[in-house]
Amino acid sequence: MNDISQEMQGKIMQFQQIQQQIQVIAQQKYQIDMQVTEIEKTVEELSKLKKGAEIYKSVGTILVKNNDKEGLLKELEEKKETLEIRVKTLGNQEKTLREMHQNLQKELTDALQKEKA
Repeated sequence: MNDISQEMQGKIMQFQQIQQQIQVIAQQKYQIDMQVTEIEKTVEELSKLKKGAEIYKSVGTILVKNNDKEGLLKELEEKKETLEIRVKTLGNQEKTLREMHQNLQKELTDALQKEKA
């Protein structure tokens, strides 16, 4: 019981790596979801503005006046779509990793129970 086989050690390391990858992906999804929410709120506020209202767009660390409200709305919608695709992709990766994680967990549990017997 004191000696864990090389194969088991490899599986344990793989298990831990998958666990870390799941955490990283979940964090990325959260950050992108926050960006999507921010874009939705921005679009909502832009839609409320009256024609001719001054609009500024953040470019790096400065604000630049932008007179093209419709162009800005289109740009925001495109960015939102791109982010939503990224969230979906991350979700698929997370699902795959979780399945791998569960399978490895089962393998490790079964192997440890066999060693105890």
